[in-house]
Amino acid sequence: MPITRRDFLNGVALTVAAGLTPLELLQAAGHATMLDGDAQYPPALMGLRGNHPGSFENAHALGREHENFNFDALPVEEHYDLVIVGGGISGLAAACFWQQVAGKDKKILILDNHDDFGGHAKRNEFSVGKKTLIGYGGSESFQSPANNFSPVANKLLQDVGISVVKMKQCFDQNFYPDQNLSRGVFFDKKNFGETRIVSGDPGRAVSDDIPPDRLNGRNIEDFINDFPLAEGDKQALIDLHVRPKDYLQPMSVDEKTEWLDTHSYREFLLKKVGLSEMAVLYFQQRTNDFFAIGIEGISCNDARACALPGMEAMQLPPLEEEAQADLDEPYTYHFPDGNAGLTRLLVRHLIPEALAGSTMEDSLTSRLDYSRLDRQENNTRLRLNSIVVNAVNSDDGVVVTYLNAGKPHRVRGRSAIMACYNMMIPFLVPETPKPQQEYLRMNVKAPLVYTNVAIKNWSSFKALGIHEFYCPAAPYSRVKLDYPVSMGDYQHPKNDDEPMVLHMVYVPTWPGSNLTAREQFRRGRAYLLGTSFDTHEAMIRDQLQEMLGGAGFDHQRDIVGITVNRWAHGYAYYASPLFDDLDKMPEIIKEARQPVGRIAIANSDSDWSAYAHAAIDQAWRAVNELQAMG
Repeated sequence: MPITRRDFLNGVALTVAAGLTPLELLQAAGHATMLDGDAQYPPALMGLRGNHPGSFENAHALGREHENFNFDALPVEEHYDLVIVGGGISGLAAACFWQQVAGKDKKILILDNHDDFGGHAKRNEFSVGKKTLIGYGGSESFQSPANNFSPVANKLLQDVGISVVKMKQCFDQNFYPDQNLSRGVFFDKKNFGETRIVSGDPGRAVSDDIPPDRLNGRNIEDFINDFPLAEGDKQALIDLHVRPKDYLQPMSVDEKTEWLDTHSYREFLLKKVGLSEMAVLYFQQRTNDFFAIGIEGISCNDARACALPGMEAMQLPPLEEEAQADLDEPYTYHFPDGNAGLTRLLVRHLIPEALAGSTMEDSLTSRLDYSRLDRQENNTRLRLNSIVVNAVNSDDGVVVTYLNAGKPHRVRGRSAIMACYNMMIPFLVPETPKPQQEYLRMNVKAPLVYTNVAIKNWSSFKALGIHEFYCPAAPYSRVKLDYPVSMGDYQHPKNDDEPMVLHMVYVPTWPGSNLTAREQFRRGRAYLLGTSFDTHEAMIRDQLQEMLGGAGFDHQRDIVGITVNRWAHGYAYYASPLFDDLDKMPEIIKEARQPVGRIAIANSDSDWSAYAHAAIDQAWRAVNELQAMG
């Protein structure tokens, strides 16, 4: 896919701009493009969102030209106690923690390169008739809070008015089961020779929101026998699920554990179980949503943590506590706008006048006033569309240079926190020691796309008896009706003739390529940044029409809006024994996040963990590192 000027300004295009200074090149590199929706209200924008046009071009220009930049001639315009680079969960949490330890009178500036705050926690809104539909465009839910959340994270939730008990009560786990809907599989014609919809998937899922006794699943043999596969392949899949063997005999338990850690699930299925390529294709994208990579990129032990079959008869030790919690604890801690609900409450805590109301429930339907985020009278200011290009220690603090509306600005903070992508920090903070720069660059984030599609009704899903599709080989691996959450005045659609948000997950991967996870992630990032909205839209419409057309769906009539949340830098890198020396990882992680002078490092990357609670905990660590410096 060629990389177009609209979506990515590459090195050649920059070079053509002859005669421009490095700073002028940055200023020319790109500006935000407003698409359909209210230009003053980012959640209502449709088209390409997430890493939207205008949010990343300057960063790429900086990556190519960073050694040629000199910002010393720019005057310092403003002074703050703390400057935070990145307005995601970690950056906003760091601001809250700084108020806590240093005082609410301290001046804080938060800079973010996007036109909305929240980082990966993005809110999408659609107007369908007189109804407003809310969806999540990124960071989705709280992951096993009873097991994973630290006292610090739980205290922050309490401080901003969040009750996980109430969140769970607002999630109607039985809504889709009571509608007699199940999960199903979409076999596309291109890869399986025919279009086939198979309902009644009885399989357990990691981070499952449906109670295991309410799946409405069929007998596994009947379910698999409906697959468009050869009889031998269907029987092999049935045997794998119903009659698993110890496929690693005569290894000891320790030898099995080591083998399963260092071999991919795809290799296990092909070489140890003996499945054919077509049978293995059924599993290919089962891990896309959770790990943002296919089964060739995860270890067998990680596949086991995703409840994938084949290892039940090996007498293996129990899963680690966190992995078991992800399987056992209901995935029901969800705002209708995902973890954007958390970030909106963090903003209300920092800048109360920006979001009316006082409760978790009323925050959901209150319209956030973006004009109040960056006012001079605020002790905490949140400045959007501001991409930081340099941060350097000085005798009296940290000087931060950023671009806003194509113009360079400099501010000084007593301290700074880099709550942004790890891999950008070596470019933004050139004084970072070289070994630390290499460790930071190792966190190559996984690209993925969360697309939300507003449809006039969901009667086609009801007709098929399915509320969520797994798609083994189609572009979008997961297509589901939105989570059934009703909170405050916001009510989830109750009847299938009402409008609904479809949530769809696409991950660019290279099955069978033998590429490492980092290599696949880099290729996927380039592909996403070079793919136009028109291409995404065609892919979405084609897949939905093939899936649902037989049940009366017409994409031209029934689709009301499409928001493609493109995350070229998505999940924080997850260290895997397939590609990493896990014995060295704790030291790498520790060294990568060391402060550089009075510049501390936060965000989920600094924990190598793509979770909201990790982002919060790392913000707390970074704030305390700075506080200890005095």
